Amino acid sequence: MPATELEDRAARVAAALVEAPAGSPPPGVVVGYAVAGERAVVAHGSTEAAGAPMGAGLRFDAASVTKAVVTTVALATLVERRALSFDAPVRSVLPTFPGHPGTTLRHLLQHRGGLPAWQPLYLAPGAADDARAVLDTVTPEAPLDAARTYSDLGFLHLGRVVEAVAATPLDRAVHELALVPLGIPAAGFLPAGTPGTAAGCAPSSVGDRAERAMVDSGEPYLVRWHDDGFAWRSHVLRGEANDGNCWHAFGGVAGHAGLFATVDELLTAGRALALSVTGDGPLPAPVAAELVAAGPDAEQALGWRRDGRWAWHPGYTGCAVGFVPGRPVVVAVASNRLLPDGPPAPTAALWRAAVAGLEPLPALRGAS
Repeated sequence: MPATELEDRAARVAAALVEAPAGSPPPGVVVGYAVAGERAVVAHGSTEAAGAPMGAGLRFDAASVTKAVVTTVALATLVERRALSFDAPVRSVLPTFPGHPGTTLRHLLQHRGGLPAWQPLYLAPGAADDARAVLDTVTPEAPLDAARTYSDLGFLHLGRVVEAVAATPLDRAVHELALVPLGIPAAGFLPAGTPGTAAGCAPSSVGDRAERAMVDSGEPYLVRWHDDGFAWRSHVLRGEANDGNCWHAFGGVAGHAGLFATVDELLTAGRALALSVTGDGPLPAPVAAELVAAGPDAEQALGWRRDGRWAWHPGYTGCAVGFVPGRPVVVAVASNRLLPDGPPAPTAALWRAAVAGLEPLPALRGAS
């Protein structure tokens, strides 16, 4: 497909998402397509409600895309090197893991460990001194392997597994195990206290507004710890992880959130993984195929989600990336959907609109 046609499609989708007549559309969106040897990355709208024009080369807080692009790929690289197995018990690496005995890395990658979806760890007494110890007090809410419960906490533990097996801090470990192999060495975490982190980053949200509301209301999750004068952020976040556990408890570096990347970098990562399935990427084909194969739940692979022919993952901030395994076809979208005051556009809706804008596509015919 000619690059000009890809650009036209991306431009139409980006404009439609920003100019949606109903709801609270994001002020700005970047849509990226990569098909075979062609790619297009198009921005539309603004960085804030009345801000500068959105830039196609801005870095976005990719939020939970971190789970798939960073943590899952790092674990897969360790599996390739025979330093780990997906079926290794978590406690064989993390003796203090609070989950069910017999919980494996595969259980956590498939969100079937029974752990809670979320807890505000940063509100717990002692979190500022040892957030890992606080994490180790949060026990399962459901039986092991009984059902899929999407869990940030499970991926926090998986990040600790990467760190322990690599014997190096997580940000350095995933740089070597995931970001360099995927061809995106400039992407990564922006740890708290790093000077100049706001430069080149798109705004993501107004402080901790969303999590503060979750704590105050107890919705959608009952919380173990409550606000006792916590120093919530209220400024527009730029270069700071939106996720509270990542930022407040783990200093911007965590297994479930914290990746900052451009849309072009997400396309590059997706293409590397798509081609790995056929032996043409950085991961061996058997390992890559195992990553994207649906497990007990049709919509969930190892770390990655499945949506028809696509392997993909969303991020709460309004970012998503997906690819067709075995085909050089990748879609990525990034936005500032959390900035408007009204209910934000769902990330899944942004993603599916971007996918719909690419299809029908001859390169997809026959894909499974």
